[in-house]
Amino acid sequence: MAAASDPVNDALALLLKGTVTCHKAEQLETKLKEGRPLRIKAGFDPTAPDLHLGHGVLIRKMAQFQKLGHEVTFLIGDFTGLIGDPTGKKATRPPLTREEVLANAETYKAQVFKILDPERTKVRFNSEWLGELKGEDWIRLTSRFTVAQMLERNDFAKRMDAREPIALHELLYPLTQAYDSVALRADVELGGNDQLFNLMQGRILQEASGQKPQVVLTVPLLLGLDGVEKMSKSLGNYIGFMEDPDTQFGKAMSVSDTLMWDWYLLLTDKLPAEIEALKQGHPMDAKKALARQIVSDFHGATAGREAEERWIRRFSERSLEEAPDIALPPTDGEVPLARLLVDRGLAGSRKEAERLIAQGAVSLDGEKAGDPSVRLVLRPGQSLLVKVGKLKLERWTVS
Repeated sequence: MAAASDPVNDALALLLKGTVTCHKAEQLETKLKEGRPLRIKAGFDPTAPDLHLGHGVLIRKMAQFQKLGHEVTFLIGDFTGLIGDPTGKKATRPPLTREEVLANAETYKAQVFKILDPERTKVRFNSEWLGELKGEDWIRLTSRFTVAQMLERNDFAKRMDAREPIALHELLYPLTQAYDSVALRADVELGGNDQLFNLMQGRILQEASGQKPQVVLTVPLLLGLDGVEKMSKSLGNYIGFMEDPDTQFGKAMSVSDTLMWDWYLLLTDKLPAEIEALKQGHPMDAKKALARQIVSDFHGATAGREAEERWIRRFSERSLEEAPDIALPPTDGEVPLARLLVDRGLAGSRKEAERLIAQGAVSLDGEKAGDPSVRLVLRPGQSLLVKVGKLKLERWTVS
């Protein structure tokens, strides 16, 4: 007879899967054994309008806690966003206006519910409490920490060594994030591994405030499509929450087999033993299943299946006739191919388009473009089959 599973051990196995740091695991186990919904906190500064799978690693971990019955707070740092998180920065961030922060925050609320259950998610803004602090409150808050503690942070230490300036307000960022944990009485705070210093300050301030210190759980930074750099929109190596099913599926199919297994660990609920079992099969089957799951997460299971079917017809069976026919107006003179790719949404930026062309990833009627500075003249009646990478295909018809 098989031994009965232990709910706490099963929960720990899921929650610790794909994490870098758990401080402290024994405290998390103790909290889970209390049998009450834990207060889970993860903060996001709305410094840009779009979310991608790199953000999704953390949001999926929130969803795992949520599925186990715990109370999840998606914290929008509209106050801390005005300071600017110095994590990983070699210089002071340029400040955002309140209007920019609030506009980005609205897009966040729309996007996170692609993964989180809106009925079971609390959305809070940290200006609710940080905006209410008076001068004397800030003095009391800063008295809990020392300058030496702040300068232990690697980012600040490197800038000091390089004689780069550190603005005084940047030293306040870890303090304000720590105060968020006190305000929410967090049991667990989640964050990227690069956020470990900030998250640990929450434990210090909670203990000083008479609260039990939170468990700190960090996840790794997700490598992007290139398998080299962390996923970033500026690098063009991302899959966005709001991209269409075909784009998401195609991009997921472009990752290496090695990177695919890391994505399985970080972007699905499959446990390591299940992933090892998948490795015994054909990598292409596993990659299709992963791509289908990614699309399903954002657009539903039907969209995932249909995107897979279209991908198989278009690329596995080489059905080039299925390339969508796009009507373009004629041009008076030469137009940079890179600009046309951006205008058509085949590249995220002019820089990305030029990089793709230089890498030989862009072909015109089967011939690689090659030169990033190539320019085209679009004449009436002209038809051009444009392929970007292995995944994006369009026929441009000039009319």
